[in-house]
Amino acid sequence: MSDPPEQPTLTDGEVTLRPWRDADVPDAVAGHDDLIAHWFGWPVDGVTPERMQQAIRDWRAAYADERSVVGFAVEDADGLAGSVAVRRRDQGVGELSWALFRGRRGRGLATRAVRLLADYALTETGQGGLGYSRVEAKVEPGNEASLRVATRAGLRREGERRVEPGTGDRAETTSYVVLARLTSDPPLTEPAAFRALLNSFLPRKRAISQLLVRDRDGRVLICQLTYKRDWDLPGGVVEVGESPRDAAGREIEEELALAIDAGDLLLTDWLPPWGGWDDAVCLVFDGGEHDADVLAGMALQTREIKHAEFATPEQVRERCADFTARRIASALAVADGGARPAYVESGGDISRAMSRGASSE
Repeated sequence: MSDPPEQPTLTDGEVTLRPWRDADVPDAVAGHDDLIAHWFGWPVDGVTPERMQQAIRDWRAAYADERSVVGFAVEDADGLAGSVAVRRRDQGVGELSWALFRGRRGRGLATRAVRLLADYALTETGQGGLGYSRVEAKVEPGNEASLRVATRAGLRREGERRVEPGTGDRAETTSYVVLARLTSDPPLTEPAAFRALLNSFLPRKRAISQLLVRDRDGRVLICQLTYKRDWDLPGGVVEVGESPRDAAGREIEEELALAIDAGDLLLTDWLPPWGGWDDAVCLVFDGGEHDADVLAGMALQTREIKHAEFATPEQVRERCADFTARRIASALAVADGGARPAYVESGGDISRAMSRGASSE
């Protein structure tokens, strides 16, 4: 097997990534501080001249060993600014890490350095790069500065990976945000790349669609669910790329085998976080009035639905959680001539929104 090419020096005109030198040791030791120690899980006094010198030797050895780790010193016009590295994790996958020294943060140097490193790692070997198809970074959710660096360097947020306490870089770590960039991603200069980045980290809110289906006597169709004690309106979570109106019709067909089209939007109900769920928006659509025998052809999806029937307002209040009963009452008020669509929180009583679910599990 041939020796790897000489480690390159990379620059964007303002920031330079170069191989480490023995002469960098004093400045590197002086630049490490409590913040670096905190996020890497090191002792505050863990970086000594001897350990820094050993780290440089280890980087050189890893580079010689088929470039399993490539570590660079980060430099600008003011001198040594920090460190970046890419470590081979799987076939075609490299993991990025970085740290800027005390007094060198907040100037955009980390973003430039990580972008340079990612470009180098994703460049084909025949063109002087490492030939990875994917580079990724794992960042603790509370490390907002590093999350910004990764995103601005073109890494899309993919999700959160949980870890058992004590198995991460720090004893307190329980999860990491995973961000990644692929060779197939559009160049960062293209609008599509910017939109994809925004889409990966902007807040996402769960949407739930439900149908308000009534009979000629004013009763409301409610379902007894298998996964909680309380009854609820037919409906469910809107799938990615699906319209909320279509979701309401799909759910009642899947769960009850009823073909009832979703009509106008009656109600938008914001649901605060509760019982392990993030907050959500529930959209209640008008399922119209039907003869009671519309349920004659009903077939339950027994994995989710125990029973379904038309219920009076009194039965709704008795069987449903408080916030669900309020939502149904609010939707009925709109269906009976109120302004539509209406907006409520936790079913209808905004002052009680944050107490949602106190009587239900």
